[in-house]
Amino acid sequence: MRSEEMQPAQQAQRTENPMAVRPMGSLLLRMSVPMMLSMLVQALYNVVDSVFVAQLSENALTAVSLAFPAQNLMIAVGVGTGVGVNALLSKSLGEGNHERASGTAMNAVFLAACSYAVFALLGALCSRAFFQSQTDIAEIVDMGEDYLRVCMVGSFGLFAQVTYEKLLTSTGRTFYSMITQAAGAITNIVLDPILIFGLLGAPAMGVTGAAVATVAGQCVGALLGVIFNARKNVELKMRWRAFRPNPFLIGRIYAVGVPSIIMSSIGSVMTFGMNRILIAFSSTAAAVFGVYFKLQSFVFMPVFGLNNGMVPIVAFNFGARRPDRIDQAIRLSARYAVIIMCIGMAIFEIWPQTLLALFNASENMYGIGVPALRIICVHFALAGFSVVASAVFQALGHGLLSLIVSAARQLVVLLPVAFILARIGGLHAVWWAFPVAEIVSVILCACFLRRVYRVEIHSLSASPAPDAQTPAAQP
Repeated sequence: MRSEEMQPAQQAQRTENPMAVRPMGSLLLRMSVPMMLSMLVQALYNVVDSVFVAQLSENALTAVSLAFPAQNLMIAVGVGTGVGVNALLSKSLGEGNHERASGTAMNAVFLAACSYAVFALLGALCSRAFFQSQTDIAEIVDMGEDYLRVCMVGSFGLFAQVTYEKLLTSTGRTFYSMITQAAGAITNIVLDPILIFGLLGAPAMGVTGAAVATVAGQCVGALLGVIFNARKNVELKMRWRAFRPNPFLIGRIYAVGVPSIIMSSIGSVMTFGMNRILIAFSSTAAAVFGVYFKLQSFVFMPVFGLNNGMVPIVAFNFGARRPDRIDQAIRLSARYAVIIMCIGMAIFEIWPQTLLALFNASENMYGIGVPALRIICVHFALAGFSVVASAVFQALGHGLLSLIVSAARQLVVLLPVAFILARIGGLHAVWWAFPVAEIVSVILCACFLRRVYRVEIHSLSASPAPDAQTPAAQP
């Protein structure tokens, strides 16, 4: 073949999306490892936040722990919307519809701005009432109100950072997403001790300083996200002069995003309920639960990073009608997730005292926390499969299935079982609710995943894949 005839084929191969052609093992690692590293950095700064606050007092640690449901609700809305954006944008690119992909990106930014306005108002008006609904300890209420108000009124950085990270992830640029998260986390870590304890001439702000450091880190990550999308995300053309909110695209985003938002929000309800159950025993029990949530993020965050790499691969190849690659991505992700979770379980079982020592634990906290960590971590190995299965449902547009699993696990099983165990077995029995709930989650995920495979994934092989170079018609 002459070189003139080879040139177009070679150029097409160079420009073909790697999610369609790269070997799955290396593709999944290439997409996931940067996200896993960035998630680990995120987990680190979440833990460092509480480590520094714990040096102030146990009540300060409890205040930050009780704020978690409200913070998690903000994250749920931002990330849940991002999941819908991720699925629709990656699917549009897989179908070759770049116009719809760009429209999805602009509507995602619009939705982030709307979300911020709602939470800023709630933070300004409802922060104190939120803490008063959980405890009557005045010091905890005062510190918690100050912390949460700053985090919510300053949440514009959070929503912008999450949105622009999802745009980078959706087009396969997870390396730049990793940089935005890492930069935000490092900013938070550096500012935490300075603002909490008043170092380098700064005022000693206590828990409020921790909140300011968090907001500053999110703003740095958001700024980098804007810059990277403008310079590196060539598939997305955001033309703001002609922008109008598109009800159709917003509906498609939230068709997947709302179940994800509700699913993550269920975690806020569960945490709020568990705090109410535990604080009836003592504020230390609630602090232990908060410490557990900080520590478990080191185990779960890498798996979430793995999912963030897997979702665009599954969505892209679903749009391209490649069931073989979808199957490879799911199997590899589940395998890696279970390995990560088993490592985490071993660490919790072997070194619970060392983990609690990071938070200036008292003898009372050791007495409650050591058995708690060892019991709760039993469910980690099972959770690896459940987390990956839920991400598959979201990638294929079945966010409702993920919602059902999450609601069954956290509301239908975990909270009622914890309440009953608290009554009949006392504080140490409460922690067994987590393994019980995870067993139910695994059973549901296995049934739903089998149905999705049979009805949708395997049926893709019955029809030919579309030409990735030919733009699909706008729906």
